[in-house]
Parts: sequence; structure tokens; C-alpha cells
Amino acid sequence: MALWGGRFSQGPAQSVAALSRSVDFDWRLAQYDVRVNIAHVRGLEESKVISNTDASKIIEALRSLSSEIEEGSFSFNDVDEDVHSAIERGLTQKLGPLGGAFRAGRSRNDLVVTDFKLYIIDHILEIAQTLTLLVDALNRVSDEYKGALAPGFTHLQHAQPINFGHEIAKHSHAFLRDIDRIHDWLNRNSTSPLGSGALAGSALQPHPEKRAEELGFSSTLLNSIDAVSDRDFVAEALFIFSLIGIHLSRIGEEFTIWSTTEFGWAQLADQFSTGSSIMPQKKNPDIAELARGKSGRLIGNLTGLLAVLKGLPFAYNRDLQEDKEPIFDSVETLQVILPAVIGMIETTTFDREKMASGAVSGHALATEIADFLARKGIPFAEAHESSGACVKLADSLNLEVHELSDAQLQEVHPQLTPEIRNVLSGAGATSSRISLNGTSESSISKQISILNSENSSALTWISQARDSFSRMMSNSQ
Repeated sequence: MALWGGRFSQGPAQSVAALSRSVDFDWRLAQYDVRVNIAHVRGLEESKVISNTDASKIIEALRSLSSEIEEGSFSFNDVDEDVHSAIERGLTQKLGPLGGAFRAGRSRNDLVVTDFKLYIIDHILEIAQTLTLLVDALNRVSDEYKGALAPGFTHLQHAQPINFGHEIAKHSHAFLRDIDRIHDWLNRNSTSPLGSGALAGSALQPHPEKRAEELGFSSTLLNSIDAVSDRDFVAEALFIFSLIGIHLSRIGEEFTIWSTTEFGWAQLADQFSTGSSIMPQKKNPDIAELARGKSGRLIGNLTGLLAVLKGLPFAYNRDLQEDKEPIFDSVETLQVILPAVIGMIETTTFDREKMASGAVSGHALATEIADFLARKGIPFAEAHESSGACVKLADSLNLEVHELSDAQLQEVHPQLTPEIRNVLSGAGATSSRISLNGTSESSISKQISILNSENSSALTWISQARDSFSRMMSNSQ
């Protein structure tokens, strides 16, 4: 049903109605719209705009409508313009003219932004909880392979030996930062726009702070113009989602490379691989590739919204209808890709021997020579030069630097005594790096313990926040 039109002699042209229609995608906000309207009606009851009896009837009808939406027995139709008009149609069918009374004192401008905030809060918490499962999977794999040697890379060139558990654990840190960003987002955006009306506030809702508390917000936005036009919270959420996508894409890139014949490090499980319609032998890392590819979609949603927001005049403009589909798409993309990536990580096996065989190739132990000399008091510039000379000598003999004899090493620098053999190996190199952020097995064990603790703390606050949100949504008595 139309929520406007009294001053018009004709309805919108069919093309205008088609362009304006948003219910096909904003129906996702239906349950949030019902909940916000219940809070709004309570405010109208407190301010005596609606009688206690009428308020009770409207709230009961809204609760009934919520159940029907959940069951699928009530939905939008071909006439509804948006989720708000569909909900009002449902109420009017139940209550007659009284069904339109709840519109007093609010606008679709403040209603939709409140609905949308609740939608994002609900779903960003769900994504945060799934991220804790991803971090847990990464930590378990890291712990399993914390003693496995592998080449470490910079510029896609062999750099220094590492323990493979250290390689896997790096991803946990990235996703825990994403969870931290979600926590920051929640703290910054727990502000209610309801009561702002179209742009000037509401004469019929004098206490929007009460409605904010009822809806689980920590405060009310203080400027009604800002409240109905602000979409920073949407852009921030899309940035978080795009960064999660980027972090997933880096996992996707690694697993794709590691599973190649040339690397041969990773063996993907059959249930997280696909085949070819023409080449029977193929086992393709499609989950990894899709994780890599979906990041472009998530980044595109962010940049698209930023382009919409640029230069908009205040307060509300219909351009802001374009804020929802990027969020819906990003949320639903992550809902699909995250469980698949978790499964891929949990079921992939790594070839310890193949990884270890390349850990010291490409003169990866050259830094150990420089560090050994530095520990003997040799200025590092001189130590670095001598290490480079060892590499040059090894190249000329078609050897790896660690394959030089004791005599050849001492020929380069007299301080390169046989004790250097203690560190001139993959195990020696990694075990010497015992700092908190190092790649020794003991350091990795401490790192995993800290990661598990941080992940557990994150899961606690996420679970509490989700429980609180669920109580708020069900509190319609």
C-alpha cells in the first residue's frame, strides 16, 4: 500500500514505480521493521498519542505479523513499494484504519536507518562468531605443524627457513584484527536514529532515548539531520567485510599455489575440491580460488557505496536506497565462503618432507652467517658483506651456501669457525629465533596459546552480544 499521495492527482508511472520499488531486497529487514515499530508504538502510547487499548492492539497485531513472516505465510506482494508499506498493509488487514495509526511521529527516513542498523548488528555478530571458528581451525593446524620446516618467502623468493606453524598462524592474527574492528564498529555505532522523523525530530516522540534503550542501543544520535543521512556505519561495515575478503583471498592464493604440482605442499580433501568436465585427472582448488575471487566482489560493494555517498546534500535523499544491496550481498557472500574456507583448512594435509626439502634452498641460510658474525662482535655491515661473499663462492661452485666446507667458510672470513654449523641448518636457524614473535617451536607454542586466549575472549563477548540482541528482538511483550 502507498504511504503517500494525498497531494497527488495521479499515481506514479509504471516506470517510476518499478524504479522506486525496493521491497524485493529490503524485505530482509521485515523482522527488524516489526521490532522497531513495536518500540515506536510504545513511545506513542507513553506520549498519549495512541491510547493504551489501541497500542496493545497494534503491538499484538505486529507480534502476530512477525510470526507469520517467520512462517512464510505473510510476505510482500506486487503492489508493495517497500518493506514498510508491506508491514502497514499487513497491519491494516488485521486492524482496519487503526493499522495506519502507528505511523504517527516517524518517517520512513528514521525507520529504515534504524532497521538497517539492527540488521547489520545482527549479521556482523554472526560473521564475527564464524571468524572465531576460522581462527580456531587455523590455530589447530598451526599447532599440528609447529615443528615442520618450510621455506619462508619475500618477493616470492626463498628468504629464510621457518616453522610451518608460524606460516599458518599469521592468518589468525589478521582475522582477530577483523574481529576487533567489528567490536569497535559496535561500540561506535550503537546509537539509535529512531525519533529523528524525516529530518527535524518528532513532536510526538519526545523521549527517543527510551526507545534507544529498548532496542539495545547505548544512546540516541543527537542531531536528527545527521541521523537520517548518516551511512558511515554502512561504509565501515563494508570496509570490514572487504578486509575480511582480502584476508581470505590471501589464504586462497597460498592454498592454490601450495597445491600445485610444482609446490606439492598441500593435498586438498576431495570434498573441498572439484574436478574437470574434460580432464579426468584434475583436482582443482576451487574453494581457494573462489575465496580469492570473492574479495573483488566485497571490495566492489564498498567502493560502489562510497561513490553513492560522495557529495550528497543533507538530509535524506533517495540515493540512500542504494546502501542496502551492497550490505546484503557482502553478508551473504561471507555466509557462503567462510564455512567452505574453514572446511578446506581443517581437511587439508601438508607434506612435511616436501616442505622441509626446500627450507634451506636458494641460499636461505645466508642470514645465519651474518648473524653468527654479528654475535662475535663483527659490525653487521662487514658481516653482511662476508655472507654475500659466501653466497657468491657457493654459486661459483654450484653449491648452496650451507654446503661450503669449514675451510671455504674461513677463507671468506676467519671468524666463520666450525661452531657455525649449530645454526647453519633449517632446524638450527629456526630454533635460534626464540623471541616472542620468532619462528622457533617454543615461540610458536606461546603464540598459539595467546591466539587461543584472544579467540576465546572474542567468542565470549560475541556470544554475550548475540544473546543480548536475541533478547531484544524477542522482547515484544
